[in-house]
Amino acid sequence: MPKRVVPEERRRRRRPTRGGVVLSETLIVETALRMLREHGSSGLTARRLGLALDCDPSTLYRYFRGMDELILAIGDALIGRALHGWHPTGRWRDDLRGIGLRIHAAYVSHPQAAVLTASRVSGRANELAADEAVLDVLRTAGFPLPETVRVYHAFIDTTLAFAALDAASLALPSAAQHADEDMWRSTYARLPAATHPRIAEAAPLLATRMTTSAYPTALDMLLTSAEQSLPAPRGGVRPSEGQGVGGVPHAGHPVRRAAPPSPPG
Repeated sequence: MPKRVVPEERRRRRRPTRGGVVLSETLIVETALRMLREHGSSGLTARRLGLALDCDPSTLYRYFRGMDELILAIGDALIGRALHGWHPTGRWRDDLRGIGLRIHAAYVSHPQAAVLTASRVSGRANELAADEAVLDVLRTAGFPLPETVRVYHAFIDTTLAFAALDAASLALPSAAQHADEDMWRSTYARLPAATHPRIAEAAPLLATRMTTSAYPTALDMLLTSAEQSLPAPRGGVRPSEGQGVGGVPHAGHPVRRAAPPSPPG
């Protein structure tokens, strides 16, 4: 006889835990984020999470089918933070740039969580809302449907790829982070022009640029490329390269890998 399915709302625990806390999906996710920040991915287990919430670990399975589903919920929560307070302006480049920088900032603000979640697809509410927003910005701007999907694919994968790369750097022990950054000054800057002429001439700039995230620059390059495929309005001309639809210039604002930005409001 098939096992009876218990409705989701009945699986939730309404009674307080031993510590007097009423569990919720949001509380579990926030506690998991804190544990990841303090102890890394190896420190996030059902047993330790239960201890942190003062509940039996089995109680967590009323909310999530397993730890993997919790990981997906954590990633979705990061996207939700990125979307909070964002509103479209009608200037498609500004809007996409804003979404991209917010998503990137939300992930690198929680590097240990980002390493676990940036490559995942959850299908949860915030992820769907972000996808809908990006697609709507592109379609409203006038991109044909095939080009919309092409740009969306490049945009979201570039954003998440840089989030994962920068988060992985930030998740390193501080000694390893400093050693990596110092390599541009201790090794690259000392290479002789006779053997490495291009590195030698670029060394001062490399020492400055390579310790920051390239995501803002890559994002602007991607948007400039996308702009070339946008059909010109009737009787009008597309905005010039490097400008948004409203003529606003787009300068890169590097994010230092060694110090993640504050999470978006």
